[in-house]
Amino acid sequence: MDTSVGGARKRSPSLAELFTPKLVTVLREGYHFKDFQADTVAGLTVAIVALPLSMAIAIGSGLSPEKGLFTAIVGGFLISALGGSRYQIGGPAGAFIVLIATIVEQKGYDGLVLATAMAGLIMIAAGFLRLGTYIKYIPFPVTVGFTAGIAVIIFASQIKDLLGLTVEHEPAALLPKLAALGANLATFSPATVLISVLSVALIIGIRRWKPTWPGMLIAVGLTSALAWAMGFDVATIGSRFGEVPRTLPAPHLPGFDLAKLQAALPDAISIALLGSIESLLSAVVADGMTGRRHRSNCELVAQGAANIAAVTFGGMCVTGTIARTATNVRAGAHGPVSGMLHALFVLLFMLVAAPLAAYIPLASLGGVLAVVSWNMAEKAEFAALIRSSRGDAAVLLATFLLTIFVDLTTAIAVGVTLGAFLFLHRMAEDVAVETGTSLVAEDVADVVGNNQAAKEIAALPAGVMVYRISGAFFFGATASVSAVLDRIGAHPKTFILDFADVPLVDSTAARTLESFAQKLRRGGTTLYFTSTSRSVRRTLLAAGLRTPEVHYASQIADAVAMSQGDKPANRGGSSDHSVS
Repeated sequence: MDTSVGGARKRSPSLAELFTPKLVTVLREGYHFKDFQADTVAGLTVAIVALPLSMAIAIGSGLSPEKGLFTAIVGGFLISALGGSRYQIGGPAGAFIVLIATIVEQKGYDGLVLATAMAGLIMIAAGFLRLGTYIKYIPFPVTVGFTAGIAVIIFASQIKDLLGLTVEHEPAALLPKLAALGANLATFSPATVLISVLSVALIIGIRRWKPTWPGMLIAVGLTSALAWAMGFDVATIGSRFGEVPRTLPAPHLPGFDLAKLQAALPDAISIALLGSIESLLSAVVADGMTGRRHRSNCELVAQGAANIAAVTFGGMCVTGTIARTATNVRAGAHGPVSGMLHALFVLLFMLVAAPLAAYIPLASLGGVLAVVSWNMAEKAEFAALIRSSRGDAAVLLATFLLTIFVDLTTAIAVGVTLGAFLFLHRMAEDVAVETGTSLVAEDVADVVGNNQAAKEIAALPAGVMVYRISGAFFFGATASVSAVLDRIGAHPKTFILDFADVPLVDSTAARTLESFAQKLRRGGTTLYFTSTSRSVRRTLLAAGLRTPEVHYASQIADAVAMSQGDKPANRGGSSDHSVS
């Protein structure tokens, strides 16, 4: 398929080009030993970051730590190998913690596996249907709102481990959770608090003074060594979950039937939606850092396959991760091989050092997630949107509060809907109607201020009236435009409606014009449409606005000439012809 761009013919990419993994592209370009060296260094750097983070996210989601490692290994490898981004790093993400914890609490791990596998199929279908490009239409206030809401819930979920509280039952909902934690504050453990504070301080300090060092791994390692050396009585991975396995489990999926599939579908849609948003946002960040362009639909297919494989091998939801992807870029990665090596390095660490994970205090990992939640909150963007406009602030706060107090799916749905209505309102506000014969007295100054318009108006013969519509004429603007047109008093002999500044007309607006044309025809007025673009005219013709009900002319002067019985000048435009 060819499209016309700037007078030239531009070929649309073929199906194979759209879904060719970036790994294949990089290898075709020529892959040399120095490129492999760069990818090895970047992969090792990212693996060092991913190791503690993967376990922390799994624990925060209500799962055992090895599930985070399995996800980073299997899911991370496939996302890099099959994906449409050169630099994307896949793994468990903090954005999923709330959603996963809710699913696990209500339906168990098997319910999560089934929902994630279904989400993978949905993402693959969305990719092949080329829906990935539409993710960019999710309003920015929505992404900031749900991300900030998730950050609040993540931090609240870590309070118990950060303080070492003894809570018999910790509710999932935020307010009951805070009430339960507050009622048990007296059970806090000073040693646990010390480990938590030290973990957070080390991560922040290393990030500030030695930003190239793996702050999270160093913090977890030092606090684990301190707790072991001092004999602190603190909860550890070993005391809560037992020993971390050294190998990947055999592939397995739980049994299912139609009823289970129906029950899992809402969760699957939530996982697919969040995973698509998170992964494509991460790919966009990588593009901004490198100047490259990702293939969004290819990326969605890879994300879907990776999610199915991750839970088949005992993992959890996987997606592209912004922080690890940015780390990969900064570490000098050349292409997707770095992400594949990152997964293999995590596997190597698990094979060699799995017994040591049992000594890691949960407070240390709680400190990691506390820092993650603080960084997720996007505080500057949140404050800027609050100040920007009432509409953006409303969308932001609605998404933020619904994420915290209801659920993520509802928050995104409501936020996108509010954002769409806000956009439509702003578009409708920009639509204006100008007339050569004043509707009200104060309009004269506006018309006189436009010299060209004034000349055209002065040259109009008696019985001719010209109106101009400017802006997108769609269903949101029909009420205001219709109100203006209905205010016309005595019908002139000729009425000219100019579309020079109208980029689009939808079916609702076309039907409004069709009713207006009938009204004029009953009053004996001839209606002309001028300067209609090809797409605008196609919509008008589809609504029945054809000769003799209306006439088309290239410009206002041509319509005036036609109304006086003269032939229009040949200006290379269209007159009274239809388009296919």
